[in-house]
Amino acid sequence: MHFAFTEEQEELRSQARGFLGEFSSPGQVRKAMASERGYDPELWGRISAELGWTAVVIPEEYGGLGLSHVELVALMEEMGAALLCAPFLSSVCLAGSALVLGGSEAQKREHLPGIADGSTIGTLAYMESNGRPDATGIEALARRDGGDFVLTGSKSFVLDGHTAGLLLVAARRPGSSGEEGVSLFVLPSDRPGLGRRLLPTMDQTRKQAELVLEGVRVPASALMGEEGEGWKILSGALDLAAVALAAEQVGGAQRCLDMSVAYAKERVQFGRPIGSFQAIKHKCADMMVEVESARSASYYAGWAASQGTEDLPVAAALAKAFCSDAYFRCAAQSLQIHGGVGFTWEYDVHLYFKRARSSEILFGSPAYHRERVARQIGL
Repeated sequence: MHFAFTEEQEELRSQARGFLGEFSSPGQVRKAMASERGYDPELWGRISAELGWTAVVIPEEYGGLGLSHVELVALMEEMGAALLCAPFLSSVCLAGSALVLGGSEAQKREHLPGIADGSTIGTLAYMESNGRPDATGIEALARRDGGDFVLTGSKSFVLDGHTAGLLLVAARRPGSSGEEGVSLFVLPSDRPGLGRRLLPTMDQTRKQAELVLEGVRVPASALMGEEGEGWKILSGALDLAAVALAAEQVGGAQRCLDMSVAYAKERVQFGRPIGSFQAIKHKCADMMVEVESARSASYYAGWAASQGTEDLPVAAALAKAFCSDAYFRCAAQSLQIHGGVGFTWEYDVHLYFKRARSSEILFGSPAYHRERVARQIGL
């Protein structure tokens, strides 16, 4: 069996690396993250309309390219290396994946073409202020009222929730607990009773928001799948999003290594480059082992997602746990190698450090995912 990217996939990686090198430079990243929107609309338009990245994993019958998660992993790795500020993870990897997995035919035809061409930015609102990433953390309520549902509660840490036009909201039936009774609803962001607030976060390159649901009324047609069976859809979408995020983390870890090696070659101390010192060599060698091991875990998870294998939940959890740890350790080591300047605003290392820390707990911490693996393999 040949475990390698095809010629077309390598071309996609090369195209992405060249494009992001030009249009997601450190200066452009800083400008985008300083804006309230959190991304450059013109750049987003080029990514979606010109390059078609937003359509990669959307099925062809809904306006997408119908490619696999292997191609998505290749793209996400380059996006992570460039620290791209864009609602790609929220719209394509979260909202898009959930709609593909559990949306009705009408919901897919209404919303997926917009996600594919970038005109619709969607997101998935499932976590709350309790910070629990599993079904027990869903406390917002969905109460039946005639032929409608009325949603009450709040959602926190919603990626791009302040700008997304399409929201997929998780809420539970009153009196239910755990995975039972959870439902997913599709609603526009301008629904009466829905409030949104941008949250202050450590990682300014990825915006998060709080949603407040004060008696938001939605029709029964907004329900995804069967009432009370939404956790199956949600958990599947989160596995696919975890695979995508793991690939992004690999790209960030690789960039931390590259920056460290470049700095170690040019920084002179005691009359010679610091890269000649054994302590620095060991740090860089350890980082390289972390990156390559994480890359293997990420690529396998991408393959499992593309094939729809039964071990996808295990592969996704393993990749998310390992890549989270690897990215943070590489970012921390990079700060150490850069010394005092690594903590300054002028250098880019701190941006990757903050992204690494934020991504580490996004969709669940490494400890949470290791526990998932242990349960799934019967430990």
